[in-house]
Amino acid sequence: MLSRRLLILAVLVPSLSWFPALSADEASSTIQLFNGKDLTHFYTFLKGYGKNNDPKKVFTVVQEDGAPAIRVSGEVFGCFTTEKEFENYKLTVEYKWGNKTFPPREKATRDSGILLHCVGPDGAASGYWMESIEYQLIEGGTGDFIVVGGNKTIGPQITVEVEDRPTGPKGAKQPYYKPGGEPRVFTSGRVNWYGRAANWTDTLGFRGPEDVEKPLGEWNTVEIICDGNTIISKLNGKIVNKATNVRPSKGKILFQSEGAEIFFRKIDLTPLKK
Repeated sequence: MLSRRLLILAVLVPSLSWFPALSADEASSTIQLFNGKDLTHFYTFLKGYGKNNDPKKVFTVVQEDGAPAIRVSGEVFGCFTTEKEFENYKLTVEYKWGNKTFPPREKATRDSGILLHCVGPDGAASGYWMESIEYQLIEGGTGDFIVVGGNKTIGPQITVEVEDRPTGPKGAKQPYYKPGGEPRVFTSGRVNWYGRAANWTDTLGFRGPEDVEKPLGEWNTVEIICDGNTIISKLNGKIVNKATNVRPSKGKILFQSEGAEIFFRKIDLTPLKK
């Protein structure tokens, strides 16, 4: 029985060997995008307020659990975004959810995201974001990929190995990341991380039986390798999603404010040597 369970686990959980290791030289070149003091390296953008205009203090640097962190209140939809574009890197982010939520999502799952390879104008997508590939942060769905379209500056797309699974009360099939599954091109929509609950609902505090994200109030570690046109992502040490044939393959990095309080205490970027 034990050997059978191990075999099933090996099939369902992606191999850690697919996540590239960094050399000592690469690790030494890490850029601390959050410097522990302020939002140097970033600018802010808020719906209705525009660039670098934050009268409600949606984005502040605070002390959280004894260390500096960027607090995103979530009160106004928007983002803080890197001033520069990046390609070929490992991104390491430590985050945790806060307790506060705001309309229109005060009773919905806590929601945010890390948008990769952002291109085009600010606010091109829904008035808040940029065209990009989103690594979603949301209760029960952290690790999902979302293709965020806008004004078709480039037209983002990804290819993911997936299987369709019945999801929700009506059993509608949705694509889930599965190594060795059908390679499928996505130019819009979401690709679920491998363990997203089939009974997921958009309700505050949702947790699924296979969730890799830690409970409310605990710190999580996201690691994302952007290597050429491939994105491989880890959450708390487990690979949760992988995309290839990614377009665009470089751009800015954006962190969302989307109705829920969230803290970021580490945002480190390590260039990959080519």
